[in-house]
Amino acid sequence: MNTRGGGWKQLLALPVSRAQVFLGKGFLVILFLAITQLLFFISFYSIGLIKGFSSSFPTEIVWRGILGGWLACLPLAALQLWISSAWASFAAPLALNVILTLPNILVANSAKYGPWYPWAQPFLIMIPKEGDIGSLYVSTETLLYVILGSFIIFLFCGFTYFQKKAV
Repeated sequence: MNTRGGGWKQLLALPVSRAQVFLGKGFLVILFLAITQLLFFISFYSIGLIKGFSSSFPTEIVWRGILGGWLACLPLAALQLWISSAWASFAAPLALNVILTLPNILVANSAKYGPWYPWAQPFLIMIPKEGDIGSLYVSTETLLYVILGSFIIFLFCGFTYFQKKAV
C-alpha cells in the first residue's frame, strides 16, 4: 500500500472498514471491466452496421464472448487488486501482469496448458469454437476450477492480506 502523503492512512482512518475499502475497490474494478466489455460490443456492432452486416450480425455469439471475457477477467482483477495492495509501486503489479500475459502467445494454443493458465482464459473464452452452441466456449471444468476457483482464491487471499496488512 502506498503510504506516501498518508493516502492509505487517511482512507483507513475514515469510518469505513478495511473490508469495505477492499471490496469497494474490487467492485469498481469489476464494474470498469464490464463497461469496457460493453464499449467493445458497441464498437464491434457499430463497425458491423457501417460495413452493412446489420441483418447477419452474430449478436448471440458476440454477447456470449463478451460475457465470458468479463468472467475470465475476474480472477486477474482479483489478483491485480491483491498484488497492488501488497506493493507500494504502481509499476510492479502492472509489470508482473504484463510478464505473465506474454506467455499467452504460446500457452493459449496449447491443448495441455492453455485451459489451466489464468491469463489465457479471456482469449480462450471469447473465441467461438466449431459446433459450440449455448456455452461460453470453454469446458465446465475450466469455468469452475480455473476461472471461478482462481477468482475465489485470489479474492480471499487479497482480502485476508489487506485485513492484516499494517499501514
